[in-house]
Amino acid sequence: MAEYLVNSTDALTFTVLANATVLGTLKYAEWFSFESVLTLTDGTSLRIEPKGFWGTTVEVKDQTAVVLSFNMHWNGNIVLKSRLGGTNKAFVVQNRGVLKNDFVLVDKEGHELLTIRPTLKWNKANYDYTVTSTEIFETLEVKNILLLVAIHCTNYYMSMMFASAMIATM
Repeated sequence: MAEYLVNSTDALTFTVLANATVLGTLKYAEWFSFESVLTLTDGTSLRIEPKGFWGTTVEVKDQTAVVLSFNMHWNGNIVLKSRLGGTNKAFVVQNRGVLKNDFVLVDKEGHELLTIRPTLKWNKANYDYTVTSTEIFETLEVKNILLLVAIHCTNYYMSMMFASAMIATM
């Protein structure tokens, strides 16, 4: 097991740290946008952008090739379809509940890989995250990319719920 910290320096930039070492960043193009760039310290850079008119599917691209895509299902789960590392894999980001507000990343077999705990920074109106991984997650070749995509999915989930709440109050 390992623990990662994800710090938001502003509402647009999230930095992943492990033992005070930067692993990568997730930088959004603008506020309430799903378009972003994922950058690892090894120089890997991937674009994350919504697809289609409604933007319900989000794609992660290496240049022009789609290496991962995800969308939110009717039950609130975000299903990820990955081609990272040259193999097809499926993952799900789930909210553990309204009161707990933790998120988990699980694989196709239902094994928990990550637990993501958001912490609201009231003074900046954005979130930091504490992420705890399992031994299975630590063996993944593309774990740093998957970690940043899971953070993007968590932000996506919270943005969609915020937007739904705003519409409901109108």
